[in-house]
Amino acid sequence: MDRRNFVGLGVAGAAAAVLANEALAAPGVAGDILEAGVMAQQAGMKAGKLTSQSLVRQYLARIAAVDKAGPRINAIIELNPDALAIAAAMDRERAAGKLRGPLHGIPVLLKDNIATADKMSTTAGSLALDGVRAVRDAHVAAQLRAAGAVILGKTNLSEWANMRSTHSTSGWSGRGGLTKNPYALDRNCSGSSSGSGAAIAASLATLAVGTETDGSIVSPASTCGLVGIKPTLGLVSRSGIIPIAASQDTAGPMTRSVSDAALMLDALVGVDERDPITRQAAGKGGYAKALVAGGLKGKRLGVARDFFGSYDKLDAAIEKALAVLKAQGAILVDVKVPNTSKYGETETEVLLYEFAPGLADYLSEYAPHAAIKNMADVIAFNQQHAGREMAHFAQEHLVAAQAKGNLKSKQYLDALANNRRYAQAEGIDQVMREHQLDALVAPTGGTAWLTDFVNGDHYGGSFSTPAAVAGYPHVTVPAGYVYGLPVGLSFVGGAFSEAALIGMAYAYEQATLHRKAPRFAPSASVKA
Repeated sequence: MDRRNFVGLGVAGAAAAVLANEALAAPGVAGDILEAGVMAQQAGMKAGKLTSQSLVRQYLARIAAVDKAGPRINAIIELNPDALAIAAAMDRERAAGKLRGPLHGIPVLLKDNIATADKMSTTAGSLALDGVRAVRDAHVAAQLRAAGAVILGKTNLSEWANMRSTHSTSGWSGRGGLTKNPYALDRNCSGSSSGSGAAIAASLATLAVGTETDGSIVSPASTCGLVGIKPTLGLVSRSGIIPIAASQDTAGPMTRSVSDAALMLDALVGVDERDPITRQAAGKGGYAKALVAGGLKGKRLGVARDFFGSYDKLDAAIEKALAVLKAQGAILVDVKVPNTSKYGETETEVLLYEFAPGLADYLSEYAPHAAIKNMADVIAFNQQHAGREMAHFAQEHLVAAQAKGNLKSKQYLDALANNRRYAQAEGIDQVMREHQLDALVAPTGGTAWLTDFVNGDHYGGSFSTPAAVAGYPHVTVPAGYVYGLPVGLSFVGGAFSEAALIGMAYAYEQATLHRKAPRFAPSASVKA
């Protein structure tokens, strides 16, 4: 059987056994315990009605029925053959009275650019790294293991985190194929954390980790009806994550609720000596404490009107969201985020400069045994295997990155300084200071577009770039539906304002409870 249809040696047999022994919810609606969040699952385990092993088995059964059969959303690129053994170990610890925290025994999926020192590959979706196992866990993977989470598998993604082509289709990789949006199977999940978004929307695990350089957590979270948190640069370690750009890359939670996202962020945060920027994270955490009533009362929110206007029905949905914010006690101020046009080109310039050296460093440290050593090797591999790797689009970004100079070049340093100036001091910081704001709010982005290999992606605008370039936190939360397709509301703040943003997002979520499980419709219903 083709790897794209059922990933991992021995998984098909294991899944068949699971299906024979586990009751499976109808593909359209996940069973209550699979749709439930961390605290409900922990309550079941505490009461003796659930074990980590039984929870893992049920998720494996659902993956077999929904991801690899039925609607075939294709969110999982590889399953962890040791998942049940890890779950059994967590159950033994629980029986012995040892609990590591809220994530003890909870199944988690990782995006396939996050290194795991186990039997799974880490590939960024590229066939060039197929079968290459990392020699060490990424720091975020190690943090999750220490917290007692069960790493269930890896999720598909836009290959090389969508930094391969100017004409790409999000959610497609040479190794994993195309991930479909669970709300309308002919539509895109956005990217690059496409598989993480689709998997959690379809209740294939409790939690997932995505990564973002610009929009790669918040955009798929929005189009898949999820909560996504893109943390402040430096709050979560970058070590062991296949990079695009150290100046913007970060990992973060993708979940079905704000409470789950906060609990997961608490597990991910930590100082990592391999990533010195995380020294800023010392003493940070405790984000679950922000999950209290009244998080919007008295908050001054800048409505970023320059990010409205892309689509009237989207704007109408967000206007309803603004009314809820106001009803919850927030003070709304119409604003414009200054100077966003001044770093469009220099953002791309910085990403291209940082990509090749960052990739070489990752391969040297985490996959020294791989045949692929650098960007030139990746480009050559794709050319040699063009029938599979470049069937739909080319590799313009890889070629451009390979052609760039080193990180001491004046062009790079000037572009980086420009980005920081106009995204931070004369961007988000300026508008928040001038209007005495607690956060900025706007639509996260447009609705999911039709997947189109002929023309590539059709982005409908995004609020991701200011926070991405600034390195500031961004939280998206479900804000309703347009023709049955999810849309998100974004909360953006200054550096290390995660607790405040989580509190506001939680208050909005609890006042609306917009999330509905997907039903895997073939297409969106556009009837009037």
